[in-house]
Amino acid sequence: MKTGDGPAKRNNPVKKTMRKIVRSTVLLSVFFLFFSACAKRVQYEQFTLNGRTMGTTFSIKIVTPKNAGAVQEQIDEQIYALLDTVNSIMSTYIETSDISMFNAYAGTDTFKVSPELVYVVKMANHISDLSGGAFDITIGPMVNLWGFGAESRNITIPPEIEIQEKLALVGYKKLSCSQTPPALSKQVPQLYCDLAGIAKGYGVDEVADFIESKGYQNYLVEIGGEIRTRGINQSGRKWRVGISSPVNNAGIQKVVEVNDSGMATSGDYRNYFEKDGVRYSHTIDPRNGRPITHKLASVTVLHDTCMVADAMATAISVLGPEIGYEFALKQNLLAFMIVKDENGFVEKMTPGFEKLISVPR
Repeated sequence: MKTGDGPAKRNNPVKKTMRKIVRSTVLLSVFFLFFSACAKRVQYEQFTLNGRTMGTTFSIKIVTPKNAGAVQEQIDEQIYALLDTVNSIMSTYIETSDISMFNAYAGTDTFKVSPELVYVVKMANHISDLSGGAFDITIGPMVNLWGFGAESRNITIPPEIEIQEKLALVGYKKLSCSQTPPALSKQVPQLYCDLAGIAKGYGVDEVADFIESKGYQNYLVEIGGEIRTRGINQSGRKWRVGISSPVNNAGIQKVVEVNDSGMATSGDYRNYFEKDGVRYSHTIDPRNGRPITHKLASVTVLHDTCMVADAMATAISVLGPEIGYEFALKQNLLAFMIVKDENGFVEKMTPGFEKLISVPR
């Protein structure tokens, strides 16, 4: 009878037993997966090295799985030695450095230098070409003239005639390099190079490459705010890096997730002087020999290498918020700008950069 079919099916003891078995199996599977995930969760430890180099501070973090063996005992001495080598080549504050010796050379014949310096100069001139001269390592005479370089002087506004005299000595096209043998040459004996806009990035890359050569895949290297990362941090997540706010003591403007990338920031809001109510930035435009006057306070650039990110950030700082933004788009750069306006500061970023913004956890 149909009236008897329903109750008979609902009270079927075999089917009840089967449903219990299925539910138990599902719960057991969920428990097993949860237990397996917990069991496989890797714990990490971090080796940290801090110090001073290139006239600023540095911080290095190397992350390894726990119980995987301690970080190589001598790696700190090796990193210090590597940084000393970079400094001995690139620093204009060391009289015996390769770049200082070349600057002091009062001739136009080829001058033998290290292959590392040729490598940096060649990349610098390439970025000078791309930026139309907005980035130019021969800016040294102007940097010194305005009181921001290695040559100490009283801070005064240089007279126009002196600006023009020094500007005649500037121009990346007056600087040539050859790789075999490694050498530099200048068209004018007074040519003076300042690597402040690219040397720290190069130093970061050198340390990062060294760490990788030792087999470590998770690290963060930072020199004077220029950064390169790879892999994960001690929490097992991507590295999260803060971009400083240009407002005094305001902390962090943005937090971004940086993975397998170099990152550099250039800004005029900390290094400047004021005279008769006028603010003079340390960022000098190589094309006119004067401190920048536009409203771009800070720019952050990401690139595969920190050296290129460093130089590109400097170039954009000179170009300004409009032309610099178009330049970043043309070069496919991930760039973040902080621009002054009448109400304070506004943010401007390339589309690719927006994807990196990290939501606080």
